[in-house]
Amino acid sequence: MAELTRSEPATIYIKPSTGIAALNLRDLWLYRELVFFLIWRDLKVRYKQTLLGAAWAIIQPVMTMVVFTIFFGKLAKVPSDNIPYPIFSYTALLPWGLFTTALNQASRSLTSNHNMITKVYFPRLVLPLASVLAGVVDFAIAFLVLLGMMAYYHVTPTAAIWTLPLFLLLALVTALGVALWLSAFNVQYRDVGYALPFLTQFWLFITPIAYSSSLVPEKWQVIYSLNPMAGVVNGFRWALLGAGDGPGLTLAVSVLISLLILVGGLFYFRSMERTFADLI
Repeated sequence: MAELTRSEPATIYIKPSTGIAALNLRDLWLYRELVFFLIWRDLKVRYKQTLLGAAWAIIQPVMTMVVFTIFFGKLAKVPSDNIPYPIFSYTALLPWGLFTTALNQASRSLTSNHNMITKVYFPRLVLPLASVLAGVVDFAIAFLVLLGMMAYYHVTPTAAIWTLPLFLLLALVTALGVALWLSAFNVQYRDVGYALPFLTQFWLFITPIAYSSSLVPEKWQVIYSLNPMAGVVNGFRWALLGAGDGPGLTLAVSVLISLLILVGGLFYFRSMERTFADLI
């Protein structure tokens, strides 16, 4: 009998993933239950031992709207595109509140959960993602107040209201993209906690919240739309109140910038992820 030839063992080469595969976004779906648990935990912790509880989700934008109405609407006579100024400003404060809450919570999500990071494996991306999504609950509560205000001022939503979830998604994408950068930076450089209040305050003034973007000269509109939150705020006002010209070049620029921030944040976060346990 002919001798049986022994086949050579197969050689397996292990190489690091590159491109989109390196992000391992599939892990987010596998750990979706952890995301839901962290969202629930963040909501409970946020209002634990507070006298007013979830009412703070309403008080903050309402009080800011009152201040803006007095100083910008009554005293400064800032144009509001023929819309009652309280509704004009409050409509913009809703996505802005979602954005700032996401930044404040997500930027500290890694350092505040250092025990989890150093003891058990899970995709670290889950932490900032859960912090961003938790802000949607506050947004929904505050949105009910807007509906009541619109009924009081007899303002009817436009037929484009069906696009509102798309602009909400754009706000979440922008918030998550910036949060990924800040949360990863905060692990290595704790200056983020000091710089964040200044950053959000500066960002507030370059976003058309207290004023209309129509005040910006036409030649500067495209440059102004490099701020993705400008596209979000203008989109909310257009979808709900019919203010502005609707989607166009400026919105496309804002969407593009938002996606670039998100994709860049994902790759930077993943590149730093292996060092989180050592640095934190």
